[in-house]
Amino acid sequence: MANLKRHLLAFALATTPALAFSADDIELPGTLGITAYGTGSAGYSQMASIGNLLQNEYGVSLRILPGENDVSRMTPLKTGRVPVCACGIAAFYGAEGVLLFADRNWGPQPIRVVTTSIGSFGLSIAVAGDIDAETPYDIKGKRVSYLRGDDANNLGTEAMLAFGNLTWDDVERVEFPGYGRSFEGIVANQSDTAFSATVAGGPQQLAASPRGINWLTLDPEDKEGWARLKAVAPYFQPHKVTSGADISQDNPWTGSSYPYPIVVANADTDSTLVKSLLRVFTEDYDKYKDAAPGNEGYALENQNMEWVVPFHDAVVEYYKEIGHWTEAMQQHQDMLVRRQQILQDTWQSFTAGETPDEDEAFRGAWMAARAEALQAAGMSPIFR
Repeated sequence: MANLKRHLLAFALATTPALAFSADDIELPGTLGITAYGTGSAGYSQMASIGNLLQNEYGVSLRILPGENDVSRMTPLKTGRVPVCACGIAAFYGAEGVLLFADRNWGPQPIRVVTTSIGSFGLSIAVAGDIDAETPYDIKGKRVSYLRGDDANNLGTEAMLAFGNLTWDDVERVEFPGYGRSFEGIVANQSDTAFSATVAGGPQQLAASPRGINWLTLDPEDKEGWARLKAVAPYFQPHKVTSGADISQDNPWTGSSYPYPIVVANADTDSTLVKSLLRVFTEDYDKYKDAAPGNEGYALENQNMEWVVPFHDAVVEYYKEIGHWTEAMQQHQDMLVRRQQILQDTWQSFTAGETPDEDEAFRGAWMAARAEALQAAGMSPIFR
């Protein structure tokens, strides 16, 4: 990499207009497009810091397209307008063809992971500090926030309930029109819990209120609790959280998280581009790790090598080259690739036949076909 930087000027002059830099297996286009969360988000800030690195080190202009919802972030990737998306957990939903992707205009997407960030924050349900709840088992009968039209948020809550061997039937469901209102509702004593990232504004608001805040302990040794949680939302993982409302290095929380952002490409995205981008994330880590909150999550040691979305083939190739790949990882990768192919083939067969005209009926029929195909292969449908 040092040799690559020393000869930056010479190579920049020598390269064709299509390439801003090409040396030591680094080849990136002069302008690279990527979608990300909105301009005020941590994901956007992180991509902006990566953009500064690419510009300063490689002469590459990173064009960030901010999207305020999953559709606006995922559509440019689907249509080929951009080769990469700094997505949220919707990347998993898209790969599985569920929730908003269980739609005739979408279906399961050929999404592959480039890299992810697991930072110092966590994701779980924040609870009012005055309800005497320490674990998910303690929220039976409590008032739990449900957000209309927010599948990801509600699934997060449902997963936490499952950890405590509870369902929505065991709590009082309080509906809100959106995330902000759910925390306003807790402060106003209309609800007792709401799902959130620990570093978001809602928990800060609750922590500063008379009710205070608490985060429910998710003991990593509670294997049955974690099994129930992952049966609902397999993308969660145990995490020692050190950033957030009433959470710090000196006052950590034993809880849960999942990657954010999840940098993904499609399976057929150019391997040279993917591998070059991963090399930047991995080998230039020290140059950008402090440039934006959460960047520390991209460190190689923070990567979950056996997560729920398969890696791009170029990523596997790179990890093999640097000796960061095992037989167990390969077996897991092969299983995920096979699962993705089953979903793709099932979608093709399903949509080639007669399908219901009404949207809800279409979703129901697809989900049934999807579940049948996965179960026939000995795989869990997860979503039904």
